[in-house]
Amino acid sequence: MSVDPDQETKELTAREQAVTDEAVASFDASASVRYREVMQSLVRHLHSFAREVRLTQAEWEQGIEFLTRTGHITTDKRQEFILLSDVLGLSMLTVGINAPASAGATESTVFGPFFVEGAPEVPLGGDIARGAKGTPCYVAGTVRSTDGTPVPGARIEVWEADEDGFYDVQYEGDRSAGRGWLRAGDEGEYRFWSVQPSPYPVPQDGPVGELLTAAGRGAMRPAHLHFKVDAPGYRTLITHIFVAGDPYLDRDVVFGVKDSLVVDVVTEPPGTAPDGSQQDGPWARVTFDIVLATQQKENE
Repeated sequence: MSVDPDQETKELTAREQAVTDEAVASFDASASVRYREVMQSLVRHLHSFAREVRLTQAEWEQGIEFLTRTGHITTDKRQEFILLSDVLGLSMLTVGINAPASAGATESTVFGPFFVEGAPEVPLGGDIARGAKGTPCYVAGTVRSTDGTPVPGARIEVWEADEDGFYDVQYEGDRSAGRGWLRAGDEGEYRFWSVQPSPYPVPQDGPVGELLTAAGRGAMRPAHLHFKVDAPGYRTLITHIFVAGDPYLDRDVVFGVKDSLVVDVVTEPPGTAPDGSQQDGPWARVTFDIVLATQQKENE
């Protein structure tokens, strides 16, 4: 007796769908409507992915092993899961979904895997470099709302890699260099010294590096400086500034570049800096004004 291939396909599809339906229904009793919505959608999409690519047992095991290694390499100084999210474009998609609707607000971008709690406070005009290698760079601007009102006392946290492309946490020891936080002044003004940002590759010694190599993708990020800005009544801003003319602006491995965040870095000869200090060698300066969206706008 011959077997009807169409009937076999229908039966296989029905069995697979039954597994999905049962897994989705297992979340029906959740007390949280949002949790139920998210988890049931996640199950549907995961199952749909497995059916679309006809996922093999060996591939499933390889995926589980990849995620396990991603967890093992993650520490309080290196977040490999965020890096994975970044290189898959999920981080920037999430940023886009949650971006403030306020016209004129500074655009957000990815958080990155190297933020560290407990960075040192520096005074207005202080130096966050704290021994990080690189050309001294004077960064200044104002923090204001979308209506132009200054935001005094805004908490501005900044961090960056040194000229060799490494963050402080990628070195041995517990030093803090190239990161710190300060408060905006009475008129929303801020200023600090750092080092001129340099392009660098994301870490390639872990699972995410293997993913990029297997995909034939580059690992470079254009030169940038991270900002995290908080103020009561305003939406927290996570952003970067990128250096104009950087060769990697159009091929950022984490898709984080936005035109509005690209700034000119001006190279200056030895001499007097804007804060009156004397610079013995070449130095750089950047101006970057920060515009915060109000919390009310977020909830409208």
